[in-house]
Amino acid sequence: MSTRRGSGRLWRTVSMRKLQSLLALSLLALLAPAALADGSGWERHAAVAEAVGEATPQLGQLRMQMPSVSEDGSAVPLELSIDHPMSADEYIESIRVFATKNPNAEVVDFFLTPQMGRPEVSTRVRVNESQTLYAVAHSSTGEVYVASADIRITVGGCLMASDDDIAEFGQPRVAIPRSPSAGEPGEVRTLVTHPMETGLREGPDGEILPRRLLDTLVVEYEGDTVLTVRMHTAVSENPYMRFFMAPEESGQAVFRWTEEDSGDTVEEQATFNLS
Repeated sequence: MSTRRGSGRLWRTVSMRKLQSLLALSLLALLAPAALADGSGWERHAAVAEAVGEATPQLGQLRMQMPSVSEDGSAVPLELSIDHPMSADEYIESIRVFATKNPNAEVVDFFLTPQMGRPEVSTRVRVNESQTLYAVAHSSTGEVYVASADIRITVGGCLMASDDDIAEFGQPRVAIPRSPSAGEPGEVRTLVTHPMETGLREGPDGEILPRRLLDTLVVEYEGDTVLTVRMHTAVSENPYMRFFMAPEESGQAVFRWTEEDSGDTVEEQATFNLS
């Protein structure tokens, strides 16, 4: 009988914690204003304005998707996409993301090429507090696009300690389409083990842990660059990237991650056998 009563108390305690967490998230969702999907307000932020430059950006075409409320700010899913040609004559050449209330405003930069076939990318990012995130895209023909999205954060992600002790750099994983077709954009997913230590977080002894970040992910196909991703302190540990590739002929893809200071690299290869 005593075991049952103890189990019942434990179940009620766990259930109450879950209920409190759900109530907190529900309250944040009610208080959160509508997402600024059109990118308005970008000119108030120096980092975003610098990325826009002298152009008059187009609003509402670039899409920035992320949850409006997140309990954990250390790994928030983020997707960016735009309906735009990806031909040799006209394509989206870059998409940059900014979180102006993070310790560092720059989040992640994607440099695209026509070989992707589809201007859509996803990753996971750290968000330090409730704020509006912005994305700025440039086309090869000079157009500029801006998008934004609001998010409410329960626990900030930039200074949060990880539950895991991630010291290694390696173990890359790559997933490519099972039956890719020539010239058709196919989804590619990558993941690599890395702590992505920001240089802002305290260790158990109260000392600041040294900064250790990945600098870039470069994707090549038969020697040509398909995608370059430049990572900043807001990219989550064990960086995950999702994007598209549209090779015209069967061949070999190389995925190369490089560390910021050490210059150390890891590589993974994948063969596209096109139908």
